[in-house]
Amino acid sequence: MEKHNFVTIAGISKEKILYMIEMAQEFEKHPNREILKGKVIATLFFEPSTRTRLSFETAANRLGARVIGFADPKVTSGTKGETLKDTILMVANYADAIVMRHYIEGAAQYACEVSPVPIINAGDGAHQHPSQCMLDLYSIYKTQGTLENLNIYLVGDLKYGRTVHSLIMAMRHFNPTFHFVAPKELEMPIEYKIYCNENGINFEEHTNFSEDTIADADILYMTRVQKERFSDLMEYERVKNVYILRNETLAKAKPNMKILHPLPRVNEIDYGVDENPHAYYIQQAGNGLYAREAIFCDVLGIGLDEIRNDKTIIG
Repeated sequence: MEKHNFVTIAGISKEKILYMIEMAQEFEKHPNREILKGKVIATLFFEPSTRTRLSFETAANRLGARVIGFADPKVTSGTKGETLKDTILMVANYADAIVMRHYIEGAAQYACEVSPVPIINAGDGAHQHPSQCMLDLYSIYKTQGTLENLNIYLVGDLKYGRTVHSLIMAMRHFNPTFHFVAPKELEMPIEYKIYCNENGINFEEHTNFSEDTIADADILYMTRVQKERFSDLMEYERVKNVYILRNETLAKAKPNMKILHPLPRVNEIDYGVDENPHAYYIQQAGNGLYAREAIFCDVLGIGLDEIRNDKTIIG
């Protein structure tokens, strides 16, 4: 397998998604290996992150790689005026792959055009979050036993939520029915509705969030209203608590339904829901380790057969 970038979910085939899920399953069986021993991974986070950065760094460490990078751009030469291009070219001298989160949409695509080593997009503005999408797909597959023909309810910030935008693109292969639940101010952008129409994806839109609205859900994907994306804080105050999931909202939920959330949460899931058997968002975050181990191996040209035959398993 050749080395390549992991920047967008849009061009990934159905076969590749299922292949990556198989890789993640192998890593869940044996997460501690030395299959990347001697490799160096750079993590460049120009935007705050907890789960994504730590799970990428943990994935690299558990596979035997070393990690360099930064979690605060204030400590980099960017504060001196260094361009993104020069930062990428400089770091590529030291690393075998670069994980990058950036606040500008399209920054990861630009980085992969100038970088001599693989780029992994850890989120670019409100655009895409493909590694989160892979762990979401793995979580859906684990809980439902399939990705086919599911009713997926996306709730909350659908305007700025890059995780839901990526999930729509990835699920185009699996005949989903999406339900977009959002206030008018945060409704799904028109370009993603056009994408659904062009790709034969069924969807419905709702502004009401109740036990009746979500009664047919297989996956209930809650999202945080992202204060950092708003230029008008009054608008944020109007919509920040518009949908709050409580146990009573789950009264009519199907037995197989699972609640996902990319985290962090603010007020959109009541803490009482954490003990509900439908809650899966903490386990979902844990699945990020296996999905990101798979991503590292994939971009570095390590295939499923090599992972299955790997003799460097620890423990």
